[in-house]
Amino acid sequence: MTTEYSSTTIWMVFFATGIGAFVLRSSFIFLIGKLDDIPPWVEGALRFVPPAVLAAIVIPAVLLLSLEPSLRLVFETEKLLALALAGVVAWQTDNFLATIGIGMVILWGFQTIM
Repeated sequence: MTTEYSSTTIWMVFFATGIGAFVLRSSFIFLIGKLDDIPPWVEGALRFVPPAVLAAIVIPAVLLLSLEPSLRLVFETEKLLALALAGVVAWQTDNFLATIGIGMVILWGFQTIM
């Protein structure tokens, strides 16, 4: 693969991006550490971060957007069934590790069966 950027430029972009991400994340940690009281609306918003991150990781792995022959969602049945059953486990147990563990076992079982 040929590119018009030198390898030094590419590494500098990686380095600058890593430093920028570190500064943004650590500044939030240090800012919250200096506050005596976290506002309730911030705590309320932060409550939704783990489910949003998990959904952002899981949903694209299960549902794909296809443009051929027309715009539609494409999915593998075993992944969709495992996601649905893991959702039931999450709803019933409120246990993150149980949801992931049982969901993976169900997915592997469906993949060997189908």
